[in-house]
Amino acid sequence: MTGTDSLVLVANAADGSISTFRLVADGTGGTGGTGGGEGDRLERLAVTEGLTGCSTFVVDTERDLVYAGVKGEPAGIVTLALDRSSGTLTERSRLDLPAGGMNYLALARGGSVLLGASYGGGYGVVCPVASGSVGEPGARVSYPNLHSVLPSPDGRFAYFVSLGADLIAQYALGDDLALTPLDPPTAAAPTGSGPRHLVIDDEHGAVYVLTEFSAEVLRYRRDRDEGALQFKEATAAFDPAAGLGRSVFGADPLANHYLWGADLHRAGDRLWASERAASTLGSLAIADDGSLSPPDRFTVTEQQPRGFGVSADGRYLVAAGEKSTSVSLYRIDGDALTLRDRAETGRGANWVRFV
Repeated sequence: MTGTDSLVLVANAADGSISTFRLVADGTGGTGGTGGGEGDRLERLAVTEGLTGCSTFVVDTERDLVYAGVKGEPAGIVTLALDRSSGTLTERSRLDLPAGGMNYLALARGGSVLLGASYGGGYGVVCPVASGSVGEPGARVSYPNLHSVLPSPDGRFAYFVSLGADLIAQYALGDDLALTPLDPPTAAAPTGSGPRHLVIDDEHGAVYVLTEFSAEVLRYRRDRDEGALQFKEATAAFDPAAGLGRSVFGADPLANHYLWGADLHRAGDRLWASERAASTLGSLAIADDGSLSPPDRFTVTEQQPRGFGVSADGRYLVAAGEKSTSVSLYRIDGDALTLRDRAETGRGANWVRFV
């Protein structure tokens, strides 16, 4: 969705808030400014506070509900109602998570199922959702440093990514929300690569996973009927001119000048990936068979881009930086990004979604 009715939500973990922006698209492709002049721009409508350490959320656009992961004692998942005109978010309910907060949330089956992955807690959950209220987990799995989870588009399967164990755990998701391991129960990632975020691309029969320590995109072939993944290849997603070395678990990427892969999203026939040490965005071309080509160009963006988002039509990208208090709005043209606007958001910005 783009145009004057489009909204962009940004989580600011250090401030414990979510900023709501309206994307005003001029549709002409002209040059934008940095202060809301003519051209594409972001207008901040509201900032909702009281969301301690919020670093992930997912949006049910049909019901205008936002499910946000929060830290604290205890951590939890907060359900918020979105007012599209004002941009405000109003708390409706909360599920406490004594075992640790979520680092990734995803919805399935028309918003009736919520999946979550906890990095610090090392566990993943599947929860029922009714009338915007998240129920107690109906299933739970355990793997070290779970970083993300996504359901298949048809809601029959779930894929949990474990950075600590270098694998994707794959399950059939039952009508009763039970998780049944597939055969095989896991799909391996290269040792020490640190798989992080994933994209499911049924058009090309693929699942793509960005790694943190090697900053590569792993391609898996996905069996649509049985759900199982088969590793096919790894493609670099970082700028070789930055001179970054391969990272290892527990190392400080900035102090050691190591790679630091972060977020991954699809826009048409390209995957966009962020790398935090050099603060770059680059795109990998997707061939008809699902194979990838490494980026030819890179855009330096907000400092430490842990999260970014791409509009549903693939025309716009908004990037946030953990060490920046602003977000950047770009127009996408093939593998090129044109800066259209920058807007203040908050401290520790790390999660972006178009609504």
